[in-house]
Amino acid sequence: MNKYNSVKLIGVDLGGTKLNVGMVEGTKILRKTSKMLPVIQKDEKCVIDLIINLIKKVVKNDIIEGICIGVPSLLDKKAGIVHDVLNIPSWKEVQLASILKAEFRVSIFMENDANCFALGEYYFGLGKRCENMVGITLGTGLGTGIISNNQIISGAYGGAGEFGMLSYKDGIIEDYCSGKFFKRYNTTGKLMSEKATQGNLEALKIFDEFGSHLGHAIKTIMYTVNPDKIIIGGSIAKAAIFFDNSLKKSISDFSYRKILKNLKIEYSCNSDIALLGATSLYR
Repeated sequence: MNKYNSVKLIGVDLGGTKLNVGMVEGTKILRKTSKMLPVIQKDEKCVIDLIINLIKKVVKNDIIEGICIGVPSLLDKKAGIVHDVLNIPSWKEVQLASILKAEFRVSIFMENDANCFALGEYYFGLGKRCENMVGITLGTGLGTGIISNNQIISGAYGGAGEFGMLSYKDGIIEDYCSGKFFKRYNTTGKLMSEKATQGNLEALKIFDEFGSHLGHAIKTIMYTVNPDKIIIGGSIAKAAIFFDNSLKKSISDFSYRKILKNLKIEYSCNSDIALLGATSLYR
């Protein structure tokens, strides 16, 4: 990455509910802005216009070399097309790369947002020098990025590692290991965290249950990917103190003791790491 320390890039982290955009030079974010996605997400153009406007806001008069964007969906990187964004229902097939290239006249690089999180930790964060690691994002949904032998495992359409979509109980893993879990209790992860901080016993019990479910998801990852390290980020990771113990208890019966003993689980505190990871796509 040192080769590009003087290159100015735009990093875009398009999440399920929030958009982060930053001007990045090397490992430094020179300017950034963010905005919640509009409720009227049925309008495809509305979200596209928001992305363009926030990019213009951070670019100002600078000369940039590229725009690097992480999207929460499948994508055809060669064609620059984003497919079937679950949290933006109108985005069925969006020619995002060509739209941004026509607007800004620079190269466009795209990748799945969870993969950008993993790349960010690998290059700039807790995953440095870790050949085999998995990044997990806990937010609106559950995303997973896999680094194996120092390479991101993206798969066809960037969909590798979608562990959250696997069947679990009466739904899928994501229903129990993301913000969707707290909707079962008619609340949000943020409000539940505030209650847990105050010592609310019900909130603490709910987080304990959350950690057990997340431990199940992590065991699935351990059996299929066998990473040296798992890095957990996203908004819910801020509440790790309330579910870390039950998570570790949940994985304690993992069959391969050597793998369990060597596995490191860490929590990311850098809310901009996926944005930085997106800029690593530049080449």
